[in-house]
Amino acid sequence: MARLHTEMEMKMSELIIDQELDCSGLLCPMPIIKTKRLMDTMAAGELLRLVSTDKGSVSDVQAWSRQTGNELVDHNESNGVFTYYIRKT
Repeated sequence: MARLHTEMEMKMSELIIDQELDCSGLLCPMPIIKTKRLMDTMAAGELLRLVSTDKGSVSDVQAWSRQTGNELVDHNESNGVFTYYIRKT
């Protein structure tokens, strides 16, 4: 039986990822530091996919996005891997 895709999954599959950052194995504060450094090089409107294995990154990325004004478009977790989609504003 085929699984039906949710509206959000279909929207996510249509996103154009401009930059990718793999912070697997890094602990706080490194995912945020590396994200900030990369986002500083990106143009407004570009989208970053960030991957992290740090459980603390969930609250860290949400807080950082609020503080900087960058848009946390979506985030999810699968088997201990946290994926974030952040749009530069």
